[in-house]
Amino acid sequence: MIKKIILASSLVIFLTSCSQKDDKVILRMGHTLDTEHSVHKGMVYMAKKLDEYSGGTMEIKIYPNGQLGSEREMVELLQIGSLAMAKISAATVEGFVPAMRVYGVPYLFENREHKWKVLQGKVGQELLDATQAAHFVGLGYYDSGSRSFYMTDTKVEKPADLTGKKIRVLESQMAIKMVSTFGGAATPISFGELYAALQQGVVDGAENNPPSFYLSRHYEICKYYILDEHTSVPDVVLSSKHVYDNLTEQQQAWLQKAIDDSVEYQKELWLASEQEALDAVKAAGVQVIYPDKTPFINAVSGLHASFEGTLVGEYLQKIKAEAE
Repeated sequence: MIKKIILASSLVIFLTSCSQKDDKVILRMGHTLDTEHSVHKGMVYMAKKLDEYSGGTMEIKIYPNGQLGSEREMVELLQIGSLAMAKISAATVEGFVPAMRVYGVPYLFENREHKWKVLQGKVGQELLDATQAAHFVGLGYYDSGSRSFYMTDTKVEKPADLTGKKIRVLESQMAIKMVSTFGGAATPISFGELYAALQQGVVDGAENNPPSFYLSRHYEICKYYILDEHTSVPDVVLSSKHVYDNLTEQQQAWLQKAIDDSVEYQKELWLASEQEALDAVKAAGVQVIYPDKTPFINAVSGLHASFEGTLVGEYLQKIKAEAE
């Protein structure tokens, strides 16, 4: 425990003592993904555009692969102003911003077009604005595709096949409810510990999008990938409110424009990376299953109904209305 406290203190000192150099604003940004992931490449593009827009007076330094801790740990660093920016899954953000729980509702979006209409419309902006109460600022969304189940040795074709199976989920109450609804035993485990957990049989499977399944090398252990596409939880680009409020209006505008550009760039990268990942895992011997989604959709109808009269239910109705 003492070592952990010392390490955390050293990290805070490092991050806060290197924010400005020769009148250049340096924004440190963390994420937990591989450098080959489209999100990382999107951030690199963001940094390039910010340098361009600011005339070299602002710089983003990126720390991938969980170098600055888990997503929850990075959110806590954002809250105290010891980290400038981070990419955090909306599933993690929901622990700090209750309204974000809506993004974890299974089968929330009808298709990709519906999803982006919501994310880049009024509802998506309302949810970004809601983050300020938790001492950070939501500045945009990255595409994280759709999450599907992958299993070590269980072929899943219908919800009943998940009964009693231990499934790794994000630290998200919504994800836990979803897996429980399908009959599985939801087991929150950090992404960095998941490979070993699958290898050692701590869990029978997990759920994620194709690029993450591939780049994490989980396909080396899990030989079944079931494209039920139960959730489409976006990634959120967050800034520390402390850091953001200390930027000038012009600097904030440059940063937002760089983020907006990177979102469009990452969208295109995402589509290509999904297909590349599926082709790669198939070549490695993974059986990719395309199940009938109807039984999965029917299984969560009660879960949807349970949110009536709640904040999540309110946003659920707004999102459904955007599909009309």
